[in-house]
Amino acid sequence: MGVLNAKRDDVQGRINREEFTGHRRRLAQVQVWLTRIQTIENQFNDLLSTCNAEIQRLCLCGFCSKNVKMSYLYGKRVIVLLREVEGLSSQGVFDIVTEAAPIAEVEELPIQSTIVGQDSMLDKVWNCLMEDKVWIVGLYGMGGVGKTTLLTQINNKFSKLGGGFDVVIWVVVSKNATVHKIQKSIGEKLGLVGKNWDEKNKNQRALDIHNVLRRKKFVLLLDDIWEKVELKVIGVPYPSGENGCKVAFTTHSKEVCGRMGVDNPMEISCLDTGNAWDLLKKKVGENTLGSHPDIPQLARKVSEKCCGLPLALNVIGETMSFKRTIQEWRHATEVLTSATDFSGMEDEILPILKYSYDSLNGEDAKSCFLYCSLFPEDFEIRKEMLIEYWICEGFIKEKQGREKAFNQGYDILGTLVRSSLLLEGAKDKDVVSMHDMVREMALWIFSDLGKHKERCIVQAGIGLDELPEVENWRAVKRMSLMNNNFEKILGSPECVELITLFLQNNYKLVDISMEFFRCMPSLAVLDLSENHSLSELPEEISELVSLQYLDLSGTYIERLPHGLHELRKLVHLKLERTRRLESISGISYLSSLRTLRLRDSKTTLDTGLMKELQLLEHLELITTDISSGLVGELFCYPRVGRCIQHIYIRDHWERPEESVGVLVLPAIHNLCYISIWNCWMWEIMIEKTPWKKNLTNPNFSNLSNVRIEGCDGLKDLTWLLFAPNLINLRVWGCKHLEDIISKEKAASVLEKEILPFQKLECLNLYQLSELKSIYWNALPFQRLRCLDILNNCPKLRKLPLDSKSVVKVEEFVIKYKEKKWIERVEWEDEATQYRFLPTCRLR
Repeated sequence: MGVLNAKRDDVQGRINREEFTGHRRRLAQVQVWLTRIQTIENQFNDLLSTCNAEIQRLCLCGFCSKNVKMSYLYGKRVIVLLREVEGLSSQGVFDIVTEAAPIAEVEELPIQSTIVGQDSMLDKVWNCLMEDKVWIVGLYGMGGVGKTTLLTQINNKFSKLGGGFDVVIWVVVSKNATVHKIQKSIGEKLGLVGKNWDEKNKNQRALDIHNVLRRKKFVLLLDDIWEKVELKVIGVPYPSGENGCKVAFTTHSKEVCGRMGVDNPMEISCLDTGNAWDLLKKKVGENTLGSHPDIPQLARKVSEKCCGLPLALNVIGETMSFKRTIQEWRHATEVLTSATDFSGMEDEILPILKYSYDSLNGEDAKSCFLYCSLFPEDFEIRKEMLIEYWICEGFIKEKQGREKAFNQGYDILGTLVRSSLLLEGAKDKDVVSMHDMVREMALWIFSDLGKHKERCIVQAGIGLDELPEVENWRAVKRMSLMNNNFEKILGSPECVELITLFLQNNYKLVDISMEFFRCMPSLAVLDLSENHSLSELPEEISELVSLQYLDLSGTYIERLPHGLHELRKLVHLKLERTRRLESISGISYLSSLRTLRLRDSKTTLDTGLMKELQLLEHLELITTDISSGLVGELFCYPRVGRCIQHIYIRDHWERPEESVGVLVLPAIHNLCYISIWNCWMWEIMIEKTPWKKNLTNPNFSNLSNVRIEGCDGLKDLTWLLFAPNLINLRVWGCKHLEDIISKEKAASVLEKEILPFQKLECLNLYQLSELKSIYWNALPFQRLRCLDILNNCPKLRKLPLDSKSVVKVEEFVIKYKEKKWIERVEWEDEATQYRFLPTCRLR
């Protein structure tokens, strides 16, 4: 029985490890075997409990019994049980113990921590969706009522319960969505990506999607649709009883539900009084509610003014969570009382949401928030870009330097996120977005509560092919026409008050007329980025005398207009991905320039450009490409060297004379990102810069991202020891790389040992056929979240991990692409293997 129990424990341990991720389940024959052992164990324990009594029955030294019949029956039971135990023990040899579990291939989505009053609705929607005769479920209700939250819970329930589906697809549709956008979201989930896919038309894409989904039992979740989504046009097979597929969607309109073929749509209503009060209590917190005996009564009035709208309750609750005086709560109820003067959804809700806006400290924070409404619905705005807009608008002062201005900008962003006025990206923390209802509220405030709608014109992503009709151009202060279908922009609107003009992402835009910029004397921000058909700008751009921000990234311009040199107030010039731009000669005339972005441009940093940039006294940031042979020139131009934050080192195949064998990197203090691509050097070294002579040891104190690809001569990357704040490291396709950190090289360059990668979060290794070691000892990896061993790293057997490595192991994942690789890994010990094997995922 002891041997059988040992086998049982071994098999159970294998099962536990394989079932840990939830993607596998035990085989039925294995479960039957385990159940039989449990039955036998009970019988064994029963025999064992009467053993002493049976021994007492024996006499004549055990050769006879006082009750022969009882002893015979007991002995017979022992023999029968022994045979069963031996039989089970011989059967307990399993090559495999689990199989793939039929759980939906679904990504669990982040969701807010406080959800009240949706349990019954969640069960109702789930049960309806699981009915055999129901194939499409429609959820409708007003904005901010919790439709997206409910659909997110449905998505996450699939990840826990499965339901027998092959794949669950989540698509955010939003207003003015295109077939292309929906197909792209679905295609990414199905693995339909790449250049060939991107170049196909919508009919070809639809055919590809259909060919994949017709063989799968799928669930399609469409969030925030504003009109009928033609499943056939997209390529999605219509759900039916035959294919067992399901579609669920959310919308503002009951009419849309009917057009989608839903006879009995479900309305998501606002919370009742009790649930609304419970939600507000949780958001405000017991400490605040208990800080004065009258606050709970006033809080109930605030809850009533929110009309049960979860969005309003969340926003107001978080705003009031630190208001602990009775006067602040009285003021809140007085301000919110004005909501009763309005009628209809917009009039009741926007003033409530506006209270959180009114609670922001300072006009600068308010202006920064309103500015975010210039972008389309659900648009993810990059924080750094947004702060640069704010600076040029004058909301943030840059006189004390870029770093201080950006610190203030990030402080404002933090305030807006904590106030639930902006949403931070779930996966990418460098972006923010706006909830639809909050955006509507911001536009409402921008227009002076609807009284002066021409003050701010936002017609982004609605398919415009010509300028909108505006009665009074002189009143326009900000205008967003991004993501439209302009081919030409004609006319000369008299926009004397215009400060910001967004024209980016108009892919068809070919021409801007000479007259267009003539009457915009106050324009400070002009974004023309990602207009891939735009090859030239009118010389009249010189008349934008107040321009501080100009973004031409992703355009096909071949030269800068001569008039650009007249823009003496220009602070930020973005020319990234301008792959036809021959030269930026004369840039030294832009005397106020602080930021120059040239990454991935045809114009690279050479000696002539360095000489010009050296003349710009206010320059603070440069992103640029440079050949390895010219990196050493940076030591001769200290102003240029100090300003480089992102550098892309790449050699040109047609100019091999520009390459070097040993790349000497200046230890630039401000450098944040470095990419070295297709260079021929065999070693990388770092050296102190002339402008930082006081440093004892050279180091990259701000370097957080390193990407090295196709550098076949390199054998190690030991120089990374001097990047103590490295967060992301990606090394691809370096054929002769043997060590990330070489033990011998480290001993020769360091006076004392430095523990590397203390802040590393992601390590990505790919096609490194000779790589043997990341580091010679186990490392603590305080922040590591992801280790990707994607392909062709056959000699990497030992990982720098032990049983104490990685603090948050529950959030850590090792991704690998070859089954043989994980089988060959040599773990430090059993404890290390037990700690990290469950984190391994086959891609």
